[in-house]
Amino acid sequence: MALTWSRVRAVNAVFETGTFAAAARRLGVSQPAVAQLVRELEAEYEVALFDRHGHTLIATTLCRRLYAATNKVQSIEAEALAILQQRDELSGGELRVGLGNAMPGMLLIATFRKLFPKVQISIEIGSWSTIVAGVVDQRVDVAVLPEVPDDGRFRREACIQQRVVAMCHPAYALASQAPVAIANLMDHPLVFRSRDSSAQRTVDKAFRLAGLRPTPAIVVNTREGMLEAVANKLGVGFGWEHGSSRVDRIAKVLIAEMEAELPEYIFSLAGKRGRLVELFFHAYRMSPYGEAISFPALAVDGYRLGS
Repeated sequence: MALTWSRVRAVNAVFETGTFAAAARRLGVSQPAVAQLVRELEAEYEVALFDRHGHTLIATTLCRRLYAATNKVQSIEAEALAILQQRDELSGGELRVGLGNAMPGMLLIATFRKLFPKVQISIEIGSWSTIVAGVVDQRVDVAVLPEVPDDGRFRREACIQQRVVAMCHPAYALASQAPVAIANLMDHPLVFRSRDSSAQRTVDKAFRLAGLRPTPAIVVNTREGMLEAVANKLGVGFGWEHGSSRVDRIAKVLIAEMEAELPEYIFSLAGKRGRLVELFFHAYRMSPYGEAISFPALAVDGYRLGS
């Protein structure tokens, strides 16, 4: 469960109020629920966040440092919730969204639509380079992609961690192997994407680092084409683990040399503002991904939290 939003809210509320009961009243939950969240975090990392003095809880030095590190993030969340509470005031407008993969962007859009059903959404799905160009050219207002450059052009926020996996038909023996060595993939016909695909660039780099030079049986320029080739037993393809919700005739197989997870980002031009763009950045916290995402690893008094 790690350092999740619910645990941080509980710890910070206890820090500010001094007791589980007062923190529970502030959060609108039961006292045992608050106590359990705090104790789970202490047990998981084998730390003490509070010293007990009767009914009063005194924050330890580590807890005070954790509060300082997380309170800014919690303030941003409070601001986001204040914006989201204005949803009834949004009676129109259009938000243009660019997606590299159908997922996780579609789930984020579904959450946004539930919050703001009167806002029209235009969606462009394309390759990594096409969507980045769409943001730069302001053809789209906000986008969801992996490998967004960390430079002054973009405002970006990680929304999910995922990795590139091999994809094959479930009838392949490969489907039951987890993980598979990248060298073993050379024994199968390979379905590659064109190089403007972020997944393909990750695959190319992994083969190169392994000293391998694969020759693909098929090269296709779209993700849907790759998935159809795999579903029709034409070979082994590659894609982001959560890039599609499709499960029919598709098995996902972890690759030993590519097990590291990489962030997918919500991003826009650095100077691109406006209420709808702001709301999309914040809406993912209200989505199923929002509760699944832990805080980045924080170093507090020598401990690595959230790693």
